[in-house]
Amino acid sequence: MKNKISRRSFLAAAAVSAAALAVSGCDAKKSKKEVTDITVWNYYNGDQLESFNRLVSTFNETIGKEKGIRVSGSSQGTVNDLEANVMDAAEGKVGSAEMPTIFAAYADTAYKLDQMGMVVDLKDYLTEDEQAAFVPGYITEGDFDGSGSIKIFPVAKSTELMFFNDTDWQRFAKETFVRYGALSTMEGVTAVAEQYYNWSGGKALFGRDAMANYMIVGAKQLGCEIFEVHNGKMTLHFDHDVVRKLWDNYYVPFVKGYFAANGRFRSDDVKTGALLGCVGSCASATFFPKQVMPGDNQVHDIEMKVLPAPRFAGSEKVAVQQGAGMVVTTGTEAEINGAVTFLKWFTEPQNNIAFAVESGYLPVTTAANDMDAIRASGLELTDNMEQTLSGAVKTVRKNELYTPTAFAGGNAVRKILEYSMGDQVSADRDTVLERIAAGQSAEAAMAEFLTDDYFEKWYQATLAQLQQYEG
Repeated sequence: MKNKISRRSFLAAAAVSAAALAVSGCDAKKSKKEVTDITVWNYYNGDQLESFNRLVSTFNETIGKEKGIRVSGSSQGTVNDLEANVMDAAEGKVGSAEMPTIFAAYADTAYKLDQMGMVVDLKDYLTEDEQAAFVPGYITEGDFDGSGSIKIFPVAKSTELMFFNDTDWQRFAKETFVRYGALSTMEGVTAVAEQYYNWSGGKALFGRDAMANYMIVGAKQLGCEIFEVHNGKMTLHFDHDVVRKLWDNYYVPFVKGYFAANGRFRSDDVKTGALLGCVGSCASATFFPKQVMPGDNQVHDIEMKVLPAPRFAGSEKVAVQQGAGMVVTTGTEAEINGAVTFLKWFTEPQNNIAFAVESGYLPVTTAANDMDAIRASGLELTDNMEQTLSGAVKTVRKNELYTPTAFAGGNAVRKILEYSMGDQVSADRDTVLERIAAGQSAEAAMAEFLTDDYFEKWYQATLAQLQQYEG
Protein backbone atom coordinates (compact mmCIF):
# COMPACT_ATOMS: atom_id res chain seq x y z
CA MET A 1 0.00 0.00 0.00
CA LYS A 2 2.84 2.29 0.84
CA ASN A 3 4.46 1.67 -2.52
CA LYS A 4 1.19 2.39 -4.41
CA ILE A 5 0.71 5.71 -2.59
CA SER A 6 4.26 6.76 -3.36
CA ARG A 7 3.84 5.86 -7.02
CA ARG A 8 0.48 7.67 -7.21
CA SER A 9 2.06 10.75 -5.57
CA PHE A 10 4.99 10.63 -7.99
CA LEU A 11 2.73 10.44 -11.04
CA ALA A 12 0.64 13.36 -9.80
CA ALA A 13 3.72 15.43 -9.15
CA ALA A 14 5.08 14.59 -12.60
CA ALA A 15 1.81 15.61 -14.23
CA VAL A 16 1.81 18.92 -12.40
CA SER A 17 5.44 19.46 -13.34
CA ALA A 18 4.79 18.68 -17.02
CA ALA A 19 1.84 21.05 -17.11
CA ALA A 20 3.94 23.76 -15.54
CA LEU A 21 6.66 23.22 -18.13
CA ALA A 22 4.12 23.36 -20.94
CA VAL A 23 2.67 26.62 -19.65
CA SER A 24 6.19 27.99 -19.16
CA GLY A 25 7.11 27.02 -22.74
CA CYS A 26 4.03 28.78 -24.13
CA ASP A 27 4.80 31.89 -22.10
CA ALA A 28 8.39 31.84 -23.30
CA LYS A 29 7.24 31.69 -26.92
CA LYS A 30 4.83 34.53 -26.33
CA SER A 31 7.42 36.68 -24.57
CA LYS A 32 10.11 36.08 -27.20
CA LYS A 33 9.65 38.94 -29.66
CA GLU A 34 9.82 38.07 -33.32
CA VAL A 35 12.52 40.06 -35.11
CA THR A 36 11.83 41.77 -38.43
CA ASP A 37 14.99 42.02 -40.53
CA ILE A 38 15.38 45.16 -42.63
CA THR A 39 18.12 45.35 -45.28
CA VAL A 40 19.28 48.74 -46.58
CA TRP A 41 21.36 49.06 -49.75
CA ASN A 42 23.24 52.35 -50.07
CA TYR A 43 26.11 53.90 -52.01
CA TYR A 44 27.91 55.51 -49.07
CA ASN A 45 31.67 55.26 -48.79
CA GLY A 46 34.38 56.50 -46.43
CA ASP A 47 33.21 58.78 -43.61
CA GLN A 48 29.64 58.66 -44.92
CA LEU A 49 29.47 54.88 -44.66
CA GLU A 50 31.04 54.85 -41.20
CA SER A 51 28.54 57.43 -39.98
CA PHE A 52 25.58 55.55 -41.45
CA ASN A 53 26.71 52.26 -39.94
CA ARG A 54 27.14 53.87 -36.50
CA LEU A 55 23.59 55.18 -36.63
CA VAL A 56 22.27 51.78 -37.72
CA SER A 57 24.02 50.19 -34.72
CA THR A 58 22.51 52.79 -32.40
CA PHE A 59 19.05 52.13 -33.78
CA ASN A 60 19.44 48.36 -33.40
CA GLU A 61 20.56 48.72 -29.79
CA THR A 62 17.70 51.05 -28.84
CA ILE A 63 14.44 51.45 -30.76
CA GLY A 64 15.12 48.41 -32.88
CA LYS A 65 15.67 46.20 -29.85
CA GLU A 66 12.54 47.57 -28.22
CA LYS A 67 10.34 47.04 -31.27
CA GLY A 68 11.90 43.85 -32.64
CA ILE A 69 13.47 45.46 -35.74
CA ARG A 70 16.98 44.65 -36.89
CA VAL A 71 18.52 46.79 -39.63
CA SER A 72 21.57 45.81 -41.67
CA GLY A 73 23.18 48.19 -44.13
CA SER A 74 25.17 47.24 -47.21
CA SER A 75 27.19 49.60 -49.41
CA GLN A 76 26.92 48.60 -53.05
CA GLY A 77 29.82 50.80 -54.15
CA THR A 78 28.97 53.73 -56.43
CA VAL A 79 25.54 55.08 -57.29
CA ASN A 80 25.79 53.33 -60.66
CA ASP A 81 26.74 50.03 -58.99
CA LEU A 82 23.77 50.36 -56.64
CA GLU A 83 21.37 51.06 -59.49
CA ALA A 84 22.65 48.09 -61.49
CA ASN A 85 22.36 45.72 -58.51
CA VAL A 86 18.85 46.93 -57.69
CA MET A 87 17.69 46.43 -61.28
CA ASP A 88 19.28 42.96 -61.42
CA ALA A 89 17.48 41.99 -58.20
CA ALA A 90 14.19 43.43 -59.42
CA GLU A 91 14.43 41.52 -62.68
CA GLY A 92 15.48 38.32 -60.91
CA LYS A 93 18.65 37.89 -62.92
CA VAL A 94 20.72 34.79 -62.28
CA GLY A 95 23.23 35.40 -59.52
CA SER A 96 21.57 38.55 -58.26
CA ALA A 97 20.84 39.09 -54.58
CA GLU A 98 17.37 39.24 -53.07
CA MET A 99 15.62 42.58 -53.29
CA PRO A 100 16.47 44.72 -50.23
CA THR A 101 13.76 46.12 -47.97
CA ILE A 102 15.11 49.63 -48.56
CA PHE A 103 17.48 51.01 -51.15
CA ALA A 104 18.90 54.46 -51.80
CA ALA A 105 17.78 55.89 -55.12
CA TYR A 106 17.48 58.97 -57.25
CA ALA A 107 14.09 59.71 -58.74
CA ASP A 108 14.68 58.08 -62.14
CA THR A 109 15.66 54.73 -60.63
CA ALA A 110 12.78 54.86 -58.15
CA TYR A 111 10.42 55.64 -61.04
CA LYS A 112 11.59 52.53 -62.94
CA LEU A 113 10.91 50.29 -59.95
CA ASP A 114 7.58 52.00 -59.32
CA GLN A 115 6.52 51.23 -62.89
CA MET A 116 7.32 47.58 -62.10
CA GLY A 117 4.98 47.70 -59.08
CA MET A 118 7.76 47.18 -56.55
CA VAL A 119 7.66 50.46 -54.61
CA VAL A 120 5.55 51.21 -51.54
CA ASP A 121 3.62 54.48 -51.33
CA LEU A 122 4.45 55.77 -47.86
CA LYS A 123 1.81 58.50 -47.78
CA ASP A 124 -0.40 56.64 -45.32
CA TYR A 125 2.55 55.88 -43.05
CA LEU A 126 3.33 59.54 -42.33
CA THR A 127 0.96 61.99 -40.67
CA GLU A 128 0.38 65.43 -42.20
CA ASP A 129 2.56 66.96 -39.48
CA GLU A 130 5.37 64.49 -40.23
CA GLN A 131 5.20 65.32 -43.93
CA ALA A 132 5.16 69.07 -43.22
CA ALA A 133 8.37 68.77 -41.18
CA PHE A 134 10.49 68.19 -44.27
CA VAL A 135 12.13 70.95 -46.31
CA PRO A 136 9.64 71.87 -49.06
CA GLY A 137 10.40 69.93 -52.22
CA TYR A 138 12.15 67.01 -50.52
CA ILE A 139 9.03 65.02 -49.72
CA THR A 140 7.39 65.70 -53.11
CA GLU A 141 10.33 64.41 -55.16
CA GLY A 142 8.80 60.94 -55.13
CA ASP A 143 5.30 62.07 -56.09
CA PHE A 144 5.53 60.80 -59.64
CA ASP A 145 1.87 61.15 -60.60
CA GLY A 146 1.00 64.33 -58.71
CA SER A 147 -1.44 62.54 -56.40
CA GLY A 148 0.45 63.32 -53.21
CA SER A 149 2.14 59.93 -53.13
CA ILE A 150 5.46 59.44 -51.34
CA LYS A 151 7.59 56.93 -53.21
CA ILE A 152 10.93 58.30 -51.95
CA PHE A 153 11.61 58.96 -48.26
CA PRO A 154 14.16 61.80 -47.96
CA VAL A 155 16.98 61.03 -45.53
CA ALA A 156 19.92 63.19 -46.65
CA LYS A 157 20.17 65.82 -49.35
CA SER A 158 22.91 67.78 -51.01
CA THR A 159 23.45 70.74 -53.26
CA GLU A 160 26.49 72.06 -55.09
CA LEU A 161 29.25 74.29 -53.73
CA MET A 162 32.58 75.53 -55.04
CA PHE A 163 35.71 74.28 -53.27
CA PHE A 164 39.13 75.91 -53.62
CA ASN A 165 42.70 75.22 -52.62
CA ASP A 166 42.93 78.47 -50.68
CA THR A 167 46.64 78.13 -49.94
CA ASP A 168 47.76 78.27 -53.57
CA TRP A 169 44.94 80.63 -54.58
CA GLN A 170 46.35 83.26 -52.21
CA ARG A 171 49.64 83.41 -54.12
CA PHE A 172 47.73 84.03 -57.33
CA ALA A 173 45.40 86.55 -55.69
CA LYS A 174 48.27 88.48 -54.12
CA GLU A 175 50.02 89.00 -57.44
CA THR A 176 46.96 89.64 -59.61
CA PHE A 177 44.63 91.34 -57.09
CA VAL A 178 41.83 88.90 -58.06
CA ARG A 179 39.37 88.18 -55.25
CA TYR A 180 36.99 85.28 -54.68
CA GLY A 181 34.05 87.57 -55.41
CA ALA A 182 35.02 87.45 -59.08
CA LEU A 183 34.00 83.77 -59.06
CA SER A 184 30.34 84.39 -58.20
CA THR A 185 29.23 83.96 -61.83
CA MET A 186 30.12 81.42 -64.51
CA GLU A 187 31.24 84.26 -66.73
CA GLY A 188 33.51 85.44 -63.91
CA VAL A 189 34.97 81.95 -63.46
CA THR A 190 35.74 81.81 -67.18
CA ALA A 191 37.48 85.20 -67.09
CA VAL A 192 39.51 84.47 -63.95
CA ALA A 193 40.48 81.05 -65.33
CA GLU A 194 42.03 82.79 -68.35
CA GLN A 195 43.98 85.09 -66.02
CA TYR A 196 45.21 82.13 -63.99
CA TYR A 197 46.20 80.24 -67.14
CA ASN A 198 48.36 83.15 -68.27
CA TRP A 199 49.78 83.80 -64.78
CA SER A 200 50.62 80.14 -64.08
CA GLY A 201 52.21 79.39 -67.42
CA GLY A 202 49.41 77.25 -68.79
CA LYS A 203 47.63 75.63 -65.83
CA ALA A 204 43.88 75.13 -65.55
CA LEU A 205 42.05 76.83 -62.72
CA PHE A 206 38.71 75.07 -62.55
CA GLY A 207 36.74 71.91 -63.19
CA ARG A 208 33.42 70.45 -62.21
CA ASP A 209 31.77 67.17 -61.33
CA ALA A 210 28.29 66.31 -62.64
CA MET A 211 28.13 67.89 -66.08
CA ALA A 212 24.42 67.05 -66.23
CA ASN A 213 23.84 69.38 -63.29
CA TYR A 214 25.65 72.16 -65.11
CA MET A 215 23.47 71.67 -68.18
CA ILE A 216 20.12 71.18 -66.43
CA VAL A 217 20.49 73.73 -63.62
CA GLY A 218 22.39 76.22 -65.77
CA ALA A 219 19.58 76.15 -68.31
CA LYS A 220 17.00 76.55 -65.55
CA GLN A 221 18.87 79.61 -64.24
CA LEU A 222 18.67 81.03 -67.76
CA GLY A 223 14.91 80.45 -67.95
CA CYS A 224 14.85 77.14 -69.82
CA GLU A 225 13.61 73.85 -68.36
CA ILE A 226 15.26 71.27 -70.61
CA PHE A 227 12.96 68.45 -69.48
CA GLU A 228 9.35 69.46 -68.90
CA VAL A 229 7.43 66.48 -67.58
CA HIS A 230 3.66 65.90 -67.34
CA ASN A 231 2.10 62.53 -66.51
CA GLY A 232 5.40 60.77 -67.03
CA LYS A 233 5.89 62.23 -70.53
CA MET A 234 8.84 64.49 -71.33
CA THR A 235 8.74 67.54 -73.57
CA LEU A 236 12.20 68.69 -74.63
CA HIS A 237 13.32 72.34 -74.53
CA PHE A 238 16.93 72.32 -75.74
CA ASP A 239 17.02 76.04 -76.42
CA HIS A 240 19.71 76.94 -78.95
CA ASP A 241 20.78 80.25 -77.36
CA VAL A 242 20.76 78.87 -73.83
CA VAL A 243 22.83 75.84 -74.81
CA ARG A 244 25.28 78.11 -76.64
CA LYS A 245 25.81 80.06 -73.40
CA LEU A 246 26.48 76.78 -71.60
CA TRP A 247 28.95 75.88 -74.36
CA ASP A 248 30.75 79.23 -74.22
CA ASN A 249 31.29 78.93 -70.46
CA TYR A 250 32.46 75.35 -70.35
CA TYR A 251 33.52 73.93 -73.70
CA VAL A 252 35.37 77.06 -74.87
CA PRO A 253 37.48 77.65 -71.72
CA PHE A 254 38.13 73.92 -71.47
CA VAL A 255 39.40 73.54 -75.05
CA LYS A 256 41.64 76.56 -74.41
CA GLY A 257 43.11 74.89 -71.31
CA TYR A 258 41.51 77.13 -68.69
CA PHE A 259 39.32 74.31 -67.33
CA ALA A 260 40.26 70.63 -66.99
CA ALA A 261 39.04 67.16 -66.01
CA ASN A 262 41.70 64.48 -65.62
CA GLY A 263 40.98 62.24 -62.65
CA ARG A 264 37.79 60.41 -61.76
CA PHE A 265 36.63 63.38 -59.67
CA ARG A 266 37.74 66.99 -59.70
CA SER A 267 38.95 66.73 -56.10
CA ASP A 268 41.48 64.24 -57.49
CA ASP A 269 42.69 66.97 -59.86
CA VAL A 270 43.01 69.43 -56.98
CA LYS A 271 45.09 66.84 -55.14
CA THR A 272 47.54 66.52 -58.05
CA GLY A 273 47.74 70.28 -58.49
CA ALA A 274 46.06 70.13 -61.91
CA LEU A 275 43.29 72.45 -60.63
CA LEU A 276 42.88 75.05 -57.91
CA GLY A 277 39.12 74.69 -57.53
CA CYS A 278 36.02 72.81 -58.53
CA VAL A 279 32.25 72.64 -58.21
CA GLY A 280 30.88 69.51 -56.61
CA SER A 281 28.31 68.16 -54.19
CA CYS A 282 28.50 69.42 -50.62
CA ALA A 283 28.71 65.73 -49.71
CA SER A 284 32.05 65.57 -51.54
CA ALA A 285 33.65 67.91 -48.98
CA THR A 286 34.97 64.98 -46.96
CA PHE A 287 37.00 63.91 -50.01
CA PHE A 288 38.64 67.30 -50.63
CA PRO A 289 42.41 66.86 -50.24
CA LYS A 290 44.41 68.23 -47.34
CA GLN A 291 47.61 68.09 -49.37
CA VAL A 292 48.68 68.72 -52.94
CA MET A 293 50.90 66.03 -54.45
CA PRO A 294 52.00 67.18 -57.92
CA GLY A 295 54.15 64.10 -58.44
CA ASP A 296 57.55 65.74 -58.03
CA ASN A 297 57.89 64.82 -54.35
CA GLN A 298 57.05 68.37 -53.32
CA VAL A 299 53.99 67.65 -51.21
CA HIS A 300 52.51 70.60 -49.36
CA ASP A 301 49.53 71.11 -47.06
CA ILE A 302 46.57 73.19 -48.20
CA GLU A 303 43.52 74.81 -46.62
CA MET A 304 40.06 74.54 -48.15
CA LYS A 305 37.84 77.50 -49.00
CA VAL A 306 34.13 76.96 -49.61
CA LEU A 307 32.19 79.31 -51.88
CA PRO A 308 28.68 79.32 -53.36
CA ALA A 309 28.42 77.51 -56.69
CA PRO A 310 28.59 80.16 -59.44
CA ARG A 311 25.48 80.93 -61.47
CA PHE A 312 25.08 82.84 -64.70
CA ALA A 313 25.16 86.63 -64.50
CA GLY A 314 21.69 88.13 -64.11
CA SER A 315 20.07 84.69 -63.98
CA GLU A 316 17.44 83.25 -61.66
CA LYS A 317 18.57 81.98 -58.25
CA VAL A 318 18.34 78.26 -58.87
CA ALA A 319 20.45 75.54 -57.26
CA VAL A 320 20.47 71.80 -57.71
CA GLN A 321 18.60 69.55 -55.29
CA GLN A 322 20.25 66.17 -55.17
CA GLY A 323 21.04 63.29 -52.87
CA ALA A 324 19.32 59.96 -53.08
CA GLY A 325 16.36 59.22 -50.84
CA MET A 326 15.27 55.81 -49.57
CA VAL A 327 12.78 53.63 -51.40
CA VAL A 328 10.82 50.97 -49.52
CA THR A 329 10.10 47.88 -51.61
CA THR A 330 6.97 45.79 -51.45
CA GLY A 331 6.96 43.24 -48.63
CA THR A 332 5.04 42.18 -45.55
CA GLU A 333 3.31 44.78 -43.41
CA ALA A 334 5.84 44.07 -40.66
CA GLU A 335 8.71 44.81 -43.06
CA ILE A 336 7.13 48.02 -44.32
CA ASN A 337 6.38 49.22 -40.77
CA GLY A 338 9.90 48.29 -39.69
CA ALA A 339 11.40 50.19 -42.61
CA VAL A 340 9.31 53.29 -41.90
CA THR A 341 10.15 53.14 -38.19
CA PHE A 342 13.86 53.15 -39.01
CA LEU A 343 13.57 55.96 -41.59
CA LYS A 344 11.57 58.16 -39.22
CA TRP A 345 14.17 57.57 -36.51
CA PHE A 346 17.03 58.33 -38.90
CA THR A 347 15.49 61.68 -39.85
CA GLU A 348 14.83 62.83 -36.29
CA PRO A 349 16.85 66.07 -35.96
CA GLN A 350 19.49 64.79 -33.56
CA ASN A 351 20.19 61.70 -35.68
CA ASN A 352 20.02 63.49 -39.03
CA ILE A 353 22.35 66.23 -37.79
CA ALA A 354 24.83 63.61 -36.59
CA PHE A 355 24.90 62.13 -40.09
CA ALA A 356 25.24 65.59 -41.65
CA VAL A 357 28.18 66.63 -39.46
CA GLU A 358 30.11 63.50 -40.37
CA SER A 359 29.14 63.17 -44.04
CA GLY A 360 28.59 66.64 -45.50
CA TYR A 361 25.01 65.81 -46.45
CA LEU A 362 22.22 68.14 -45.41
CA PRO A 363 19.52 67.26 -42.88
CA VAL A 364 16.10 66.94 -44.50
CA THR A 365 13.77 68.55 -41.98
CA THR A 366 13.34 72.30 -41.62
CA ALA A 367 14.16 72.10 -37.91
CA ALA A 368 17.48 70.33 -38.53
CA ASN A 369 18.45 72.24 -41.68
CA ASP A 370 19.61 75.18 -39.59
CA MET A 371 23.15 76.10 -38.55
CA ASP A 372 22.04 77.18 -35.06
CA ALA A 373 20.49 73.74 -34.55
CA ILE A 374 23.58 72.04 -35.97
CA ARG A 375 25.93 74.01 -33.72
CA ALA A 376 23.66 73.45 -30.69
CA SER A 377 23.83 69.68 -31.22
CA GLY A 378 27.10 69.56 -29.31
CA LEU A 379 28.76 67.60 -32.11
CA GLU A 380 32.27 68.61 -33.08
CA LEU A 381 32.40 70.65 -36.30
CA THR A 382 35.71 70.87 -38.13
CA ASP A 383 36.42 74.15 -39.91
CA ASN A 384 35.91 72.45 -43.27
CA MET A 385 32.55 71.00 -42.24
CA GLU A 386 31.47 74.31 -40.70
CA GLN A 387 32.19 76.03 -44.03
CA THR A 388 30.50 73.26 -46.02
CA LEU A 389 27.29 72.99 -44.02
CA SER A 390 27.00 76.78 -43.65
CA GLY A 391 27.38 77.21 -47.39
CA ALA A 392 24.94 74.44 -48.20
CA VAL A 393 22.29 75.63 -45.74
CA LYS A 394 22.52 79.16 -47.20
CA THR A 395 22.17 77.75 -50.71
CA VAL A 396 19.04 75.84 -49.75
CA ARG A 397 17.49 78.85 -48.04
CA LYS A 398 18.32 81.46 -50.69
CA ASN A 399 17.66 79.57 -53.92
CA GLU A 400 14.91 77.69 -55.68
CA LEU A 401 15.97 74.07 -55.44
CA TYR A 402 15.52 72.18 -58.67
CA THR A 403 15.61 68.58 -59.74
CA PRO A 404 13.93 67.26 -62.91
CA THR A 405 10.73 65.29 -62.51
CA ALA A 406 11.24 61.58 -63.15
CA PHE A 407 10.11 60.08 -66.44
CA ALA A 408 10.72 56.99 -68.57
CA GLY A 409 14.19 57.34 -70.04
CA GLY A 410 15.24 59.90 -67.44
CA ASN A 411 18.49 58.10 -66.64
CA ALA A 412 19.37 57.81 -70.31
CA VAL A 413 18.89 61.49 -71.13
CA ARG A 414 20.81 62.53 -68.03
CA LYS A 415 23.73 60.43 -69.23
CA ILE A 416 23.57 62.15 -72.61
CA LEU A 417 23.92 65.52 -70.88
CA GLU A 418 26.57 64.13 -68.55
CA TYR A 419 28.87 62.99 -71.33
CA SER A 420 28.03 64.75 -74.60
CA MET A 421 29.86 68.03 -73.96
CA GLY A 422 32.37 66.65 -71.45
CA ASP A 423 33.58 63.81 -73.63
CA GLN A 424 33.66 66.01 -76.72
CA VAL A 425 35.78 68.71 -75.15
CA SER A 426 38.17 66.25 -73.48
CA ALA A 427 38.85 64.62 -76.84
CA ASP A 428 39.19 67.98 -78.58
CA ARG A 429 41.58 69.32 -75.94
CA ASP A 430 43.76 66.24 -76.41
CA THR A 431 43.81 66.95 -80.15
CA VAL A 432 44.83 70.55 -79.48
CA LEU A 433 47.73 69.40 -77.30
CA GLU A 434 48.85 66.89 -79.92
CA ARG A 435 48.86 69.60 -82.58
CA ILE A 436 50.82 71.98 -80.36
CA ALA A 437 53.35 69.23 -79.65
CA ALA A 438 53.68 68.74 -83.41
CA GLY A 439 54.61 72.38 -83.86
CA GLN A 440 51.32 74.24 -84.43
CA SER A 441 50.56 77.44 -82.58
CA ALA A 442 47.87 77.23 -79.90
CA GLU A 443 45.59 79.50 -81.95
CA ALA A 444 45.90 77.34 -85.06
CA ALA A 445 45.54 74.10 -83.08
CA MET A 446 42.17 75.06 -81.59
CA ALA A 447 40.76 77.25 -84.37
CA GLU A 448 38.37 74.67 -85.85
CA PHE A 449 36.84 73.97 -82.41
CA LEU A 450 35.90 77.60 -81.79
CA THR A 451 33.69 78.16 -84.82
CA ASP A 452 29.91 78.52 -84.94
CA ASP A 453 29.78 75.57 -87.34
CA TYR A 454 31.53 73.29 -84.85
CA PHE A 455 29.09 74.21 -82.10
CA GLU A 456 26.16 73.71 -84.48
CA LYS A 457 27.33 70.23 -85.42
CA TRP A 458 27.59 69.20 -81.76
CA TYR A 459 24.28 70.86 -80.89
CA GLN A 460 22.33 69.08 -83.64
CA ALA A 461 23.85 65.70 -82.78
CA THR A 462 23.02 66.10 -79.08
CA LEU A 463 19.52 67.37 -79.86
CA ALA A 464 18.84 64.29 -82.00
CA GLN A 465 19.95 62.01 -79.16
CA LEU A 466 17.66 63.73 -76.67
CA GLN A 467 14.67 63.79 -79.00
CA GLN A 468 14.55 59.99 -78.98
CA TYR A 469 13.15 60.16 -75.44
CA GLU A 470 10.61 62.89 -75.97
CA GLY A 471 6.97 62.00 -75.37
